[in-house]
Amino acid sequence: MLFHSSLRKELSRSFGATLVVLVTIVMTMMLIRTLGLAAKGSVNPSDVFLVMTYTVLGYMPTILSLCLFISIVGTLSRMYRDSEMVIWFASGRGLAEFLRPLFGFAWPILLLIAVFALVGWPWANSQTQGMRQQYERRSDIERVAPGEFRESAGRLRVFFIDKDAPDSATANNVFISSIERNLQIITSARSGHMEDVDGKRFLLLSNGQRLERTLDGEGIKISEFETYGAKVGGRSSDAPGAAPVRTRTTLALLRDPSRPNLGELAWRLGMLLAGANFVLLALALSSVNPRVGRSGNYLFALFAFILYYNLLNLGQNWVGSGKYSLGGFMLALHGGALLLGLLWLLKRHYNWGLMDALRSRRISKASNA
Repeated sequence: MLFHSSLRKELSRSFGATLVVLVTIVMTMMLIRTLGLAAKGSVNPSDVFLVMTYTVLGYMPTILSLCLFISIVGTLSRMYRDSEMVIWFASGRGLAEFLRPLFGFAWPILLLIAVFALVGWPWANSQTQGMRQQYERRSDIERVAPGEFRESAGRLRVFFIDKDAPDSATANNVFISSIERNLQIITSARSGHMEDVDGKRFLLLSNGQRLERTLDGEGIKISEFETYGAKVGGRSSDAPGAAPVRTRTTLALLRDPSRPNLGELAWRLGMLLAGANFVLLALALSSVNPRVGRSGNYLFALFAFILYYNLLNLGQNWVGSGKYSLGGFMLALHGGALLLGLLWLLKRHYNWGLMDALRSRRISKASNA
């Protein structure tokens, strides 16, 4: 049908423009956030672009849902403003007739949302988590630049070295300042080298001096040593531990239906169901008065999206904590949104109104009397 084809073309243009704008905004925000993590020492500065890319890929289900919602609301609002809807209704067609072309346009986007939510989200998170863990496993000596004071990974110590050494595991002229057990400890040594002791990394200092004083300045203790060991890194090998739930594959979540896994599964499946409901809600709330600007309509649509998305995130915590079951939450949120959208659409399709219902009730009472 010619009308359906023209509608899909306009929706495609609106969706593409909205996608470019939102991706640019999100990339800018993620760049600032990633640079902040790199400045704190949580992310390798050389991996900033990769971390930012993986983070944006993880947010693609939300971005695509919002783009789909805004493009439908914007396109239909323009049709109301330009009186194209008047022609559509005058030809004997109702608002429900838009469901077929809208879902015909939206189904590839909904498929992408499902792929990104079920596959892309855990993969991007696992890649980011792996890079951060690999960077965190470096020794504190590797973190320090020669001639600069740097904080350790846990921000418990300040290091200064003259790194005139053949490899990254050794250092000369080491200075360490730390606060432990209400004591300020300052340690200096001629040299130091890395060594693994019981699976933990230690910096063994040689020919140095150690100064201890209380934070209130009441006492000072000075001692000299030939060899002194200071823990400066994590475990030399990867400790077996449970991966964060957001990095687990969807298949792994289904195989282990624990509460945190069900909460994460509720979020991933919910993104797909929310995208489908957004198509229905956008059709229902896109009606606008041609004499009034579209800004109010956009604000209401944005508020509806934020409310739905926050309820989805809140439901993840509810399911993860065992407050609600997975099926009960999915039925309440997504089933409720579907029912609300259908009732709203029927109201606009048949032009139901409260005043019309009251008027018809008064007429029926008068005729009975």
